[in-house]
Amino acid sequence: MAFADVLTLARDDMSDVDALITRSLESDVALVSQVSEYIVRSGGKRLRPMIVLLAARALGYGGMQHHRTAAIVEFIHTATLLHDDVVDSSERRRGRQSANAVFGNQASVLVGDFLYSRAFQMMVDIDSMRVMQILADATNTIAAGEVMQLMNVHDPDVSEDAYRQVIYRKTARLFEAGAELAAVLAGSGPDIEGTMANYGRQLGLAFQLVDDALDFDASPEELGKNLGDDLAEGKPTLPLIRALQTGTGPQQELLRTAILEGGTSRLADVQSVIESTGALEYTAARAQEAADLAIDALSDLPDSDYKQALVTIADFSVRRRS
Repeated sequence: MAFADVLTLARDDMSDVDALITRSLESDVALVSQVSEYIVRSGGKRLRPMIVLLAARALGYGGMQHHRTAAIVEFIHTATLLHDDVVDSSERRRGRQSANAVFGNQASVLVGDFLYSRAFQMMVDIDSMRVMQILADATNTIAAGEVMQLMNVHDPDVSEDAYRQVIYRKTARLFEAGAELAAVLAGSGPDIEGTMANYGRQLGLAFQLVDDALDFDASPEELGKNLGDDLAEGKPTLPLIRALQTGTGPQQELLRTAILEGGTSRLADVQSVIESTGALEYTAARAQEAADLAIDALSDLPDSDYKQALVTIADFSVRRRS
């Protein structure tokens, strides 16, 4: 199954989610609607809500609450993007100006808060304490992950384990929650809930590992943001961490200085070191391991087009260029 086939399979459900998102963005405060719609409609792969939809169908769910759950997951993700771009002083997102560049930092932060609160309003409508628990825990974990990442900025001594803790919390946790919620909605029981949570967690890890590699190995047009943004912010991602572990003395000194100072004035030199140390290949291998674990987690699910779509998404996560 090609990724285009996945999009076709999910099209009707995604259309219903889009309609629900549009209704839920309505506000009597004009700026709230403007900023929300700008970021929600700015493109992106929409993998997180799509996973909720496909996983629910793969587990035989026949109701409608997976639409609401998918919209909630997308709102939480969008809120984190709004806040992240302010924290990181980002100017581009998904190939165009970030919301904070267009509307200002204050509007972006406050509209991010609006999206969080709207997500929790929608959670209440589902009327499931288990759903509330998973989403509340996930949202709290994401926030803690962002703080952990902030603490690691400009620190060249961050370990691979510490890095993995950050990417689990800030990225993989929401993938994990979305897949787990599909099992909860389908009434699949604790074992399958755990299986789906594992799928989402490993998929999210693979996705973020590839993102961090692409920051040093893609064009701005492919990436949809400026190349080297992580380096500019002083974030020690896995390509940098691995290159620091395996590089020569002078190479290590260059990388340490680049992380400590931030900026992109040394980007070309850093890319050269990362390439010569095999750090991108190492990162890609870790991403492939995570994707393989995600696929393995689906082995107990009955065969269907929806299961195959989940497998295809895992494959796509490590082969994409944006």
